[in-house]
Amino acid sequence: MAYVITDDCTACGTCIDECPVEAISEGDIYKIDPDLCTDCGACADVCPVEAIHPE
Repeated sequence: MAYVITDDCTACGTCIDECPVEAISEGDIYKIDPDLCTDCGACADVCPVEAIHPE
């Protein structure tokens, strides 16, 4: 199950450096590629606004 980034995302960039498989892409709201996501949860652990959740 991949993680998703909700509309609560502030595009702070904290999650990008934590993703070991580079599944997160930048934008107004960041996105996680479900085909690359390994469900490790590293991004969710560091999100300061808790905008990342399991799908």
